[in-house]
Amino acid sequence: MSKKLHPQTLAIRGGKEQTEYREHNQALFLTSSFMWDSAQHAADLFSKKIKGFTYTRTANPTTAAFEKRIAALEGAERAVATSTGMSAIQAAFFTFLQAGDHVISSRSLFGTTVGFINNIVTKFGIEVSHVSPTDVDEWKAAVKANTKLLFLETPSNPLGEVADLEALAELAHSIGALLVVDNSLLSPVGSQPLKHGADISVSSATKAIDGHGRVMGGVLAGSEELMTQVAVYCNSCGLAMSPFNAWQLLSGVETLSLRMEKQFDNALKIAQWLQAQPQVQAVYYTGLPDHPQAELIRKQQNGGGIVIGFEVADTDAAWKVVDGVELFSRTANLGDVRSTITHPWTTTHGRMQPEEKLAANIRPGLVRLSVGLEYVDDLIDDLKQALAR
Repeated sequence: MSKKLHPQTLAIRGGKEQTEYREHNQALFLTSSFMWDSAQHAADLFSKKIKGFTYTRTANPTTAAFEKRIAALEGAERAVATSTGMSAIQAAFFTFLQAGDHVISSRSLFGTTVGFINNIVTKFGIEVSHVSPTDVDEWKAAVKANTKLLFLETPSNPLGEVADLEALAELAHSIGALLVVDNSLLSPVGSQPLKHGADISVSSATKAIDGHGRVMGGVLAGSEELMTQVAVYCNSCGLAMSPFNAWQLLSGVETLSLRMEKQFDNALKIAQWLQAQPQVQAVYYTGLPDHPQAELIRKQQNGGGIVIGFEVADTDAAWKVVDGVELFSRTANLGDVRSTITHPWTTTHGRMQPEEKLAANIRPGLVRLSVGLEYVDDLIDDLKQALAR
C-alpha cells in the first residue's frame, strides 16, 4: 500500500520473512547455519554481493523479521537485535568509542547501566561525565574537545525525569557527537527518539516489547550507516539474539500498541490515586497533568508510560508496602502485563554507592511500580491495604 500505515498495523504486518510455504505466522528458524547452492553462491553471500543468510550469529530470518518490525515502529532505516538490553547498550558504546574519548551521561539511569558505564566503560580509557538529564546547560558545560557520545534514558527510571531530546540532539551534532537514547520505559509506541533528533534509540526488548516476562532481548534502531557498524560489532562480539527469543518477541510486538494504551491508562489512574494518600510524600509519573515538564512530555511522548515511582517515609515504610501487596509481583522486571513492585534502593540501584543513589535522587523511601493489565481498581485496592499496614 502507498498509504503510510499506523503503528498498530506495522506492529502486526511489518517485516515478515515469507518462505515458499506461505505460512501465515512468522516462521521460527531454529538453525545455527544455512546452506548454499554452490561455492560461488557461498562466496557471493559472504562478500555481500547478494543478500541471504549464512550463520545465525550474523543474521537469521526470524531475527531479521523482528528487526524490520522494530525499525518500522521507531521510524528508523534499520534495527539490530541483541541478546539483552544491556548488550544493546554495550554495542551503542563500544561500536563508536575508543580509548581517549569522552562520554556525557545522564546520572539518572537504571542501576545496571550506571554500573556498566562507571565500572566497565571507564576501564577502556573512556572518560565519563555525569549530568542532570533535565538541565541542558549542564550538558553544555560538560562538553570537551573529545566528547563523542551523549547518553540518557527518558523518562528516567524510576523518577520520570524527561530530557529535551531536540536540545540535546542539537548540542551533540554541533560537536560531532552521537545522541543515544534508552527508550525502554516507553517502547517504540510510546516514543520515537529518532524523530526528535536522536541518532540511536536503544530498548530492552525484555520489557514492554515482550510484555509477558518470557524472554530477554535488546534492540538498537537508527540510520543504515550507523546500524551497519553496530551489526559488525555485534557479530564480532557474539551479541546475537536467539531466533526463539525473536519469535517470542514478534508476538509481543503484535499487541504492543493495545497493551501500552491500556497500561498507560491504568498507570495514570494509580498515580492520581497515590497523590491523594497521606502516607505518600511524592509521586513521580510523566502522565500526571502537574508534572513539571508536562509541555515537553506532550511533545515527545505518546502517553505517560507504565512506571510510577512514589515515596514513603523511609526504608521500613517502603518494605512494608512491598511486603504487604497481594496482587503486585515482587520482582524487578518491568513492562509486563502483570504489575510489579520493587524497592530501588536495595534492588535495581542496590549496587550503586549511597552517594551515587542520592545524587540520582534515589532515596530509601522510594517504591517503583510497573503497571500491568489487571483491573485497575483491584490494583488500587491492593496498594490501599498495603499502605495501611
